[in-house]
Amino acid sequence: MADSEAVIRLYKSEDKIHPRSVDGFYARLRWAFVALTQAVFYGLPWLTWGDRPAVLFDLASRRFYVFGLVLYPQDFVYLTALLLMSAYALFLFTAVAGRVWCGYACPQTVYTEIFVRIEHWFEGDRNARLKLDKARWSWNKLWRKGGKQVAWIALALFTGISFVGYFTPIRELMTFSLGGWEAFWVLFYGFATYGNAGYMREQVCKYMCPYARFQSAMFDRDTLIVSYDPARGEPRGRNAERGKKGSDQSERSTAVGDCIDCSLCVQVCPTGIDIRKGLQYECISCAACIDVCDGVMDKMGTPRGLIRYDTENGMTGQLTPAQRWRRVFRPRVLIYGSLLLALSMAVLWSLASRHDFRVDIVRDRATLARQVEDGWIENLYRLQLMNATEAPQQLTVEADGLAGLQLSRATRVTLAPTEARWVTVTLRLPPEAASQLTPGAQPIRWVVRSAAGDSVAEKSTFVVPR
Repeated sequence: MADSEAVIRLYKSEDKIHPRSVDGFYARLRWAFVALTQAVFYGLPWLTWGDRPAVLFDLASRRFYVFGLVLYPQDFVYLTALLLMSAYALFLFTAVAGRVWCGYACPQTVYTEIFVRIEHWFEGDRNARLKLDKARWSWNKLWRKGGKQVAWIALALFTGISFVGYFTPIRELMTFSLGGWEAFWVLFYGFATYGNAGYMREQVCKYMCPYARFQSAMFDRDTLIVSYDPARGEPRGRNAERGKKGSDQSERSTAVGDCIDCSLCVQVCPTGIDIRKGLQYECISCAACIDVCDGVMDKMGTPRGLIRYDTENGMTGQLTPAQRWRRVFRPRVLIYGSLLLALSMAVLWSLASRHDFRVDIVRDRATLARQVEDGWIENLYRLQLMNATEAPQQLTVEADGLAGLQLSRATRVTLAPTEARWVTVTLRLPPEAASQLTPGAQPIRWVVRSAAGDSVAEKSTFVVPR
């Protein structure tokens, strides 16, 4: 007898999800966030600050401009702080309100909303799209599908240009004077937008995004999530089982709950889940099911809130809104909030007290110390002076810390706007002062002053040879 063979597929084939359009409070709120985030993303590269873009990360010259701030690679600590602030903010929002970031502000959600809206303009709502997909190719299907693709590609390319516009002035990009790297990143980012928002959609949220996997570690029973109320909705029943619309609750059949099993909550879900099965990691808290269910409840003459934002403790204990608010301020929320506040205040204080120039001291390793004519001791240093403003600055370099310590020459440096320059400086110590010191490294201090009165002090050492 021939051996039987079994085919095991590594990936499960799934039907394309066509979310139904929905209107309601949360849908309008979601589109408000879409408009806000995209106004910032597309608009910032076009803003100017003087004669340059307001926000520009100039990698070639290693200058990063954020409105009036001029940052150098040495200011990398601010990027680290920004990432930490983003992480703590994500932890805080997740502990309080679940995946609210995913539902309203995540780029994947935002661009999926935009691409689905374009699809709706060309192909119609859910039922029309399903019918069009099954129909044979015709001129009607060709222009609808083709028009959608043209609009998708145009938006994706403009998104790529806007992204690269943060690194190369966007007005240069719009003249199509693209270099090799600019063209690569425009196409790469555009292709990623087109693929993720046009085709992958919920697959990114369900399989590629790590946040969906570890979010449960930040949830507890007082986290606000999209919830279906089974005590009120079950058992489900059709319209025929519940009497006339708007009739008194006591006159309706006691065998059915408020859920009429219309499945609209499934049809509007962008990830295709049934919220009535309870909390699932695929839920992105977009609240589309809340909007559509509230509309159904209005038509049936029953109170809204069969599907609502609620907590597990709120659902089981029937907590009032005031009781839920009191449970918001629990230990993990207070810890995340305190860390976020402290870090934000530290960053603001650092930026407010930041000097107009930076100084880095580097000992010349080729010539640590040497004895020259008449017994004088010389040490060679390299100073990197960086102008952190967009105005010229005149700096004066001084050194102190040892009796008799002298600069070989007066050092005055004029820096152009945002200029960084290496300056070689020699420090000398007379023999009578050197004889009173033990051989080895002696602490000294460099002081760099600007004409405006700002000063920066940096510690270093002066080596006395044996």
